[in-house]
Amino acid sequence: MILRRIIWPVVRFFLQLYWRITRPLTAGARGVVQDGDGRILLVRHTYIPGWYLPGGGVDKNETLREAMVRELDEEVGVLVRGEAPLIGVFANFREHKSDHVALYLVRDYEMEPRPNREIAEFGFFHFEEAPEGTTRSTLTRMREVLTSSPPPEYW
Repeated sequence: MILRRIIWPVVRFFLQLYWRITRPLTAGARGVVQDGDGRILLVRHTYIPGWYLPGGGVDKNETLREAMVRELDEEVGVLVRGEAPLIGVFANFREHKSDHVALYLVRDYEMEPRPNREIAEFGFFHFEEAPEGTTRSTLTRMREVLTSSPPPEYW
């Protein structure tokens, strides 16, 4: 609780200042993990409010797909098997960043959940049953996948 109310806002302020001054290009990768009932996996982090598609940053010497596979395993114990087609690469310029997010569709996987300090909870949800606090971008990506809509360029 103290992390989210006091420490995170201070850290976020300095990160935004850094991003505004240096304008670094960052890359991230997320997965739309869909179960056999058409539900999509969402995560709620311990350090930021809201529900999101699982994923994270790309490490040095790592491809976008490798980052997505690693992040899904680290965050929720999803082990990607087989194909995971790229849905698109989205630009996100919020918070003065130049962030680019690769989004993959994951239907062939195994799941071995284990405790994680970063994830408060996770679950599979139908679009209509997305939990309160699901971010607008997450809802948009869910709708695009479920309706096979062409993705835009922006997150």
